[in-house]
Amino acid sequence: MAGHVKRAFKYRFYPTAVQAAELSRTFGCVRKVYNLALQARSDAWSQHRERLGYCATSAMLTAWKQTDELAFLGEVSCAPLQQTLRHLQIAFSNFWDKRSAYPRFKSKKRSRASAEYTRSAFRWRDGRLTLAKMSEPLDIRWSRPLPDGVSLSTATVSRDSAGRWFISLFCEDPRVRPLPPSNSVVGIDVGINHLLVLSNGEKIPNPQHERRDRLVLARAQRCLSRKQPGGSNRVKARLRVARIHARISDRRSDHLHKITTRLVRENQTLVIEDLAVSNMVRNQNLARAISDAGWRQFRQLLEYKAAWYGRDLVVLDRWFPSSKRCSACGVIAATMPLHVREWGCGCGARHDRDVNAARNILAAGLAVTVCGAGVRPQRSTPGGLSATKQKTPERELRIPS
Repeated sequence: MAGHVKRAFKYRFYPTAVQAAELSRTFGCVRKVYNLALQARSDAWSQHRERLGYCATSAMLTAWKQTDELAFLGEVSCAPLQQTLRHLQIAFSNFWDKRSAYPRFKSKKRSRASAEYTRSAFRWRDGRLTLAKMSEPLDIRWSRPLPDGVSLSTATVSRDSAGRWFISLFCEDPRVRPLPPSNSVVGIDVGINHLLVLSNGEKIPNPQHERRDRLVLARAQRCLSRKQPGGSNRVKARLRVARIHARISDRRSDHLHKITTRLVRENQTLVIEDLAVSNMVRNQNLARAISDAGWRQFRQLLEYKAAWYGRDLVVLDRWFPSSKRCSACGVIAATMPLHVREWGCGCGARHDRDVNAARNILAAGLAVTVCGAGVRPQRSTPGGLSATKQKTPERELRIPS
């Protein structure tokens, strides 16, 4: 791994009334500048077929501050405003490279309230952080220590829908190094009844965090629906709902972090399936359970942790028949409904559906690592014909920047 890993350390902090007011104004200005720049770039293209870049929008920002209508933009730190223009440039670059959709306008109610401060816009001294336009340092809860002698690159302040304030400090972490090589490999099958089923037979239960708080959440949402729009009681009811959602999300993230860290530390090669989660949640009967399991977040955590610690993550194609294929003889069953949890093959083998799928995932992943990407595992159908519609497994490895 070349160089140190750059990572963000997120902490909760409690601003004073003056700091909260300053940050709220900054959030509003950041959103206003982003929307103005997006409108300007869209108009330039639609009217003149001209692409405006960051430099052009930065010059526009200087002009906006000099007008009476937008003079309030000069009352906050200029660093977050410049950063939001850079973020817009990245969004357009992703759109041009067909990695994302066209940038959308930021909404006061739906968009994330955040502001990014560069190194010139904050002071970091003796473990105390002071942002530009503020005279007092932030009251941060240091839940974990920063690396010794750290040099902060950026500090991103955000406020979630539950009214909690967070600061994310971006820096290099020399403590993240590749782990010693291991001979252990594992295939992982995600599910609903069990969150994860491993190829060694271990089944990790699904805590079902949302189900645990479903009754409390339903009551809070009913209470919110009865409040009159625009009233203070509705604001309080909305915060109660948001806090319940935040508690569910925090529990899910904590559980997934612990599981992925253990899997990466214990195994050299990890094999998973590339699931189309966005398509699967369209099933009204399973959408809530799939969202509660956090399959997408599980993969994201596994990807960057494997890259950090020098592990191999193999991602199989989503059409690989892991559940229908017999791990003993390779025969693919004609059908495999979801309610079938155990099944027997003609070769005499008796399979647990999830354990069998995890073993097939591991076997296909090992074939990829040994023979290279594009290798198709040998398999046959009950009729003796090869599965011609099966796509080849793909290997995905994230290289740390």
